[in-house]
Amino acid sequence: MVSPSSLAGGRVAGAGEALLSLRGVSKNFGAVQALVDVTFDVPAGQVTALIGDNGAGKSVMIKCISGIHSPDGGQFLWEGKPVQIRNPVDASALGIETVHQDLALCDNLDIVQNMFLGRERTKRFALAEEDMEKAAGTTLAGLAVTTVRSIRQPVASLSGGQRQSVAIAKAVLWNSKLVIMDEPTAALGVAQTAMVLGLVRRLADRGLAVMLVSHNMNDVFEVADRIVVLRLGQVVAVKPAAELDRQIVVDLMTTGVSTRAVTPPPTDSGASR
Repeated sequence: MVSPSSLAGGRVAGAGEALLSLRGVSKNFGAVQALVDVTFDVPAGQVTALIGDNGAGKSVMIKCISGIHSPDGGQFLWEGKPVQIRNPVDASALGIETVHQDLALCDNLDIVQNMFLGRERTKRFALAEEDMEKAAGTTLAGLAVTTVRSIRQPVASLSGGQRQSVAIAKAVLWNSKLVIMDEPTAALGVAQTAMVLGLVRRLADRGLAVMLVSHNMNDVFEVADRIVVLRLGQVVAVKPAAELDRQIVVDLMTTGVSTRAVTPPPTDSGASR
């Protein structure tokens, strides 16, 4: 379960320090090179956006980090130490949890049952319902997820934003240090998108590392601290979000380079007088 200190703003790792580092990671599927010598860091306490056009290698990248695929070359460093992520169990043991685009929630179960699915707590050979309810409620409250009526509310009755919030809370519940989110605002309305992006930002502000995969540039620039741009399986840029804008990112995604400069925000001429 997520620790009270992390919900209160405690350190999961040093803010800005590399929690996960990729060094020369490559992945091939036969003759197809899906990832080529990928190198970048994922710092704690920040949102790192992983972006690229279709086929750039984003999905393969997060599947390698989450243990679904094994890289063919390169190395992962976790808190500066070499590690092997051979399967999702290895990833979870490190503190890596992934919220996939399909959310992997069961509509016929309630919020508590979904959050503990496959990891149910027991007491004297029976489900520890009270313990699970308390842990689920504490996690949701700590993440400021306040829109659900009850933690025993069926997931089928939740809105898209609420479902996404439950999926994120489920990931955070298990002592996660890195939360990977694949298109978390896809098919959401404006209000629901704002709710989910606020939750993404709160995770980073409380010290967790967040990796956000998204095609929505508005969402990326709303919450990302750093942006990693993939093109044809290669990293073509790793920069603070403040050093990029939408047009530069499009250039990088499509051609791998950009000669543009970031357009400065308009100045208020009246304030200078």
